[in-house]
Amino acid sequence: MNNSFILIIGLLLATATCMAQQPPYSGTIFIDPDIITPTDSSAYQSVTYTGQGMRTVYDRRVSNWVTINAYLFDVVWNDGLTSEAQINPEFGSVAAATVEAEKYAWSIGQLPTCLRVDVDEIWIHLGTEPFGGGNNSILIHTGQSTIYEADGILEETLVHEACHTSLDARHAASAGWLNAQNLDPTFISTYARDHPTREDIAESFLTWLMVRHRRDSISQQDYDAITMAIPNRLAYFDSIPCDLFPMVISSGTSIDKPKDLALFIYPNPTQGMIHIEGHGIVDGTVRIWDTTGKLAYHRPLSAHGQVDLAHLPNGLYLIELRSEAGSVKQKVIKR
Repeated sequence: MNNSFILIIGLLLATATCMAQQPPYSGTIFIDPDIITPTDSSAYQSVTYTGQGMRTVYDRRVSNWVTINAYLFDVVWNDGLTSEAQINPEFGSVAAATVEAEKYAWSIGQLPTCLRVDVDEIWIHLGTEPFGGGNNSILIHTGQSTIYEADGILEETLVHEACHTSLDARHAASAGWLNAQNLDPTFISTYARDHPTREDIAESFLTWLMVRHRRDSISQQDYDAITMAIPNRLAYFDSIPCDLFPMVISSGTSIDKPKDLALFIYPNPTQGMIHIEGHGIVDGTVRIWDTTGKLAYHRPLSAHGQVDLAHLPNGLYLIELRSEAGSVKQKVIKR
């Protein structure tokens, strides 16, 4: 065997090894939009306006900390956790700020308890800058939120940021996590690889949710890519206590809606009249609850599928369509 042949074989083996160690994704929030969906359950219980007050928050539009006279809201979730929503006064009124507080209290309430445990504050600004986590808070820019929602990844992005808030400090530098990093073939994403101490937990945890608790939502190709790339990281997350309510009840049984049921409500937000379509549900009954849990509407779905909310105060409502086939829920905002 001549030296040239040996050199070629060596280069091919080195190239194959390098390719095998490439992360399978650029970023994990883009893998699948249905890990948590807008119709999934939320731990949201209430939002209460408490007045305005000076708060120091981070604003990515200026890449710095700013002190604002924020609209303040006490957020309560039904697993005993609480937070304070701090809304930039640029929204212009208590009514406008309330809409934002209720919207994101609901969406953050869809995250597992273990990801909300350290979310003491929710910072909400205008702008199209990326979200942020850490500092016992979640940072939201509503223009960017619109983009995430259009792509179906608002909830997945919030999972990522909440990992920074509630998991990084406990796990990113732990011996168990560092050992898992060393044992795994690669990182789950190039974003995690390029920022191993800052992004690996958040990038990896979302894929753990996918393969362990949303297996039916992802393709076989994605399942294989994740489990082959980070088996030891997955095992690490298996080993730590993590309350997944409301995503999964304590017994481990999924409380998602069945796959053949779907609820579509439009327009949303609405000024009054909404149109409801329930796929897979026949002769359904519509129930509507306000943010206090009070039943505000209860009657069969009309033949034309319309419900008039004009008589209800502005705010966030939970709409459930129920029949013998099952039930599905969706939130709607009345402005």
